[in-house]
Amino acid sequence: MKRNIFFVLLMLIMAASICVSCKSTPKVDETASAKADEARKRAMDFQAPAYFPSEWEVIEAQYEAADNAAAYGVVALAYDELFKKAVPLYAQAREDEIMAAREQLIHTGFTEVFPQYLEDADNIALSAMEQYEAEDYYKAKDTAAKALSEYETLLAGAKIYTTRQEIIDRGFVQYDADNFVKADEIAQATIDAYDAGDKQTALANGEEAMLRYNLVLANGWTAYAANRKASAAKERELALAERANIASRETFREAEALYVHAEELFASEVFNNAALGYVDSEAKFAISRKETEERRLRAEQAIRMAEEKIEESNEAASEATRVIEGVSR
Repeated sequence: MKRNIFFVLLMLIMAASICVSCKSTPKVDETASAKADEARKRAMDFQAPAYFPSEWEVIEAQYEAADNAAAYGVVALAYDELFKKAVPLYAQAREDEIMAAREQLIHTGFTEVFPQYLEDADNIALSAMEQYEAEDYYKAKDTAAKALSEYETLLAGAKIYTTRQEIIDRGFVQYDADNFVKADEIAQATIDAYDAGDKQTALANGEEAMLRYNLVLANGWTAYAANRKASAAKERELALAERANIASRETFREAEALYVHAEELFASEVFNNAALGYVDSEAKFAISRKETEERRLRAEQAIRMAEEKIEESNEAASEATRVIEGVSR
């Protein structure tokens, strides 16, 4: 009986030992697997699969086949190597995006009016560069994204600003003054919210301001196109009355083609292009009238010169007749 009890205890101890040894290996493998996962995530966060697709596929296959600590260690090192190669490419791509947005912003002229906004965005971009040089890649990644977002937000503001200037430069305020004043009020609220750091409210206000400015612009083009249409039609009638379609046929045909196209655009409610077409056709009709007038003047001058020559010839003939008659006598 004692031997049986001893045997049972021995078997339990051995089983426990086996279970402990069984559990110890997975713990090592799980740790190695976790490190491989972390390395893989780092590489993915910096777009290694996009930059090195063929190498990525090879490592992915090794990752799928890994079943022990050593294999996971090899995979982790491979992911880390790919991460190191991807980081400078990722950083360059973000820098290119930031510089493109910055140049576009400067081109709008917005930063000449609001230079402090550009300086603030530039400081964020410079911070990202410093973090990258310090090899704090994740922080640099987040800061670069913030800088790009800042430039893009300013670009939205610049679009509002340039639309407003277009309205003023073209004299369109008169066509929808109420909406223009309201848009200005909302635009000021947008600036106030942005300065206060409330970007969400600033963006919402900016969208409403943009909608109102666009409405003013649309109404302005509609009214302006109608005015230009009337002016072009009047100039066309004057040209026809002066028979410019005959005396200055080529120029009149060019004007007529522009006018017909403008009419088509107006009917299609493409008022901005229609207005420009009417302006061009009106100018061409005016040129055809001027050419007609110049040709008429040249013709009249030629007639007068001919008449003068005829008169001179008649006088010469009369004088010759008198001379002949005098000799005969």
